[in-house]
Amino acid sequence: MRAALLAAALLATIPAAAEVTAKDAWARGTVAGQKSSGAFLIITSTEDAKVVAVKSPLAKSAEIHMTESHHGMMHMHAVEALALPANTAVELKPGGHHVMLMGLTRTLGAGDTVPLTLIIEDARGKRTSVEVKASVRPLGQ
Repeated sequence: MRAALLAAALLATIPAAAEVTAKDAWARGTVAGQKSSGAFLIITSTEDAKVVAVKSPLAKSAEIHMTESHHGMMHMHAVEALALPANTAVELKPGGHHVMLMGLTRTLGAGDTVPLTLIIEDARGKRTSVEVKASVRPLGQ
């Protein structure tokens, strides 16, 4: 009995991993020969965490990018990580943060699905993966 109580007390002090959810994931369709596209989604974490990497089997590389305006010109650049404040929805959307898919292995057509793996790092440095399926929307949406 005493051992069971001690074990329960020890388990209660181990912090739970952040629960990260992704919803409304979509990717922009492409035309023949186009080798890059963007993917967009809403991510929420139960604890402070960050997205530190993205992977997709349909792209040679994937990165979190930020779109910013400098002197009236729009520029995109990769960011090292995307902060996920606890219990706050973080929207990746056109014109802001997004997943940049580069070196696409095929054309993305409306109705296709793009698998994404988000690598999440919590405040303690523990990394986990979140699998996401982004539906492809027609070009121009």
